[in-house]
Order: sequence, then C-alpha cells, then structure tokens
Amino acid sequence: MADGNRFFPAPRLILAALVAGVLAGAVAVYVSESRSGNNAERQTAIDDSKDDVACAAKGDRAKKVAAAATGEVAALLPADPPQSLKRLAFNGPDGKPMTLADHAGKTVLLNLWATWCAPCRAEMPALDALQKEMGSDAFQVVAVNVDAGDDVKPKKFLSETGVETLGYYRDSTMAVFNDLKTRGLALGLPATMLIDGGGCLIAHMNGPAEWSGPDAKRLIEAALKPESL
Repeated sequence: MADGNRFFPAPRLILAALVAGVLAGAVAVYVSESRSGNNAERQTAIDDSKDDVACAAKGDRAKKVAAAATGEVAALLPADPPQSLKRLAFNGPDGKPMTLADHAGKTVLLNLWATWCAPCRAEMPALDALQKEMGSDAFQVVAVNVDAGDDVKPKKFLSETGVETLGYYRDSTMAVFNDLKTRGLALGLPATMLIDGGGCLIAHMNGPAEWSGPDAKRLIEAALKPESL
C-alpha cells in the first residue's frame, strides 16, 4: 500500500519553503527599495548639477552685487562661482524641517550663529534691525542657530540680545554648517551668505558685520535690483 503522505512534503520542508519565500520576498523588497533609492539619489544629483550650472552663469551678477559691499560690509566676497544652496536644510520657526528652497523668490541673508560665539552676540541686534527695516516679500534675514542640545540657551540668547523680529531657525546637528564648511564657505562663526531668489549663492562672509548700518542697506538694495540692471 502506498504511503498516504507520499504526495505531501514533510512539515520541515514546508517550513523551509516558507522561510525561503519570506527571505526571497525581503530580498525583492530590499532590491526594489535600493534601486528606488539609487534612482532618487541619481535624480537629486542631476537636479543639483542643473541648479549649479544655472547659478554659475550668474558670475557677473555676483561680482556686481559684491562691488556694492563697502565700508562695514567690505569683507563680503563674490561667489566664485555662484552655486546652488537651495537644498540647505534646517528647522523653521514652527520647528518643522525646511530647506532654503522654501524661500524661493526671496533674496536671503543667511547667517549661522551660536550662543558661545561672542561676535554673534555683537551682531545679532544688527541683523534683527536689518530684518525689521528691510524685511519684505522680496528680502529676509534667516539666522540659523547651530547650538547642540535643546532650545533653552538659544532662545535665552535671543531674549538677552533684544531680538524681536528675526524668525527662530535652528539646526542642532550642525549639518548646515558642515555642508558650508565642506564648500569652503564657513570657516567659523558667524558665517553669512547672500543668496538670490533662485537659491544661488551670490556672496559670502566669515566674521561679523554692522548689518544695521547704511553700508549694509546699500548692499541689500543692490542685491534686490533686477538682474538686467
């Protein structure tokens, strides 16, 4: 008489097949996700390259704007070449992640600061005054704090220095500083970048400046003029 279990695999074989199937599925998902991730990274690299090419064409514009940096802001240097900074990431005033691209259409004076930076303490009221006087739909000062830890010290710092107008931007990971350092743009703190409405770096400076004075205002006015002028 034939064995009744002859046409059925042993339980251990069924278990082995199930495990193999699960593993195969996991591998398929991993491969699929990896390929998807690689494609996304490749597309990001392509987009970044296109953005950098578009920004590099603004070399003459960068020199023209930087030529207006005199007196108290004379340390500002033209970007050589201009490059895209639109992917710089940090947290916005609402605490949610954002990038510089969220300010598209605005000329931005991006400033990196920390509570332990004495020159930052000296220039923060000036940045606040510049935002109060010239902040608009066309221009904004974005001062990003890069302290590690929680928000207690940075917020106390802003209160102590009398800041009322600046938004509270934050990057406790210092990734934004390290990104700019890798690009040779941030050597220490404070570091300031002048960025046009297309997210292109136009000029940059290391060290503090008198941002509330007439020299700074003339610089910002030059940066806000249409590119054709």
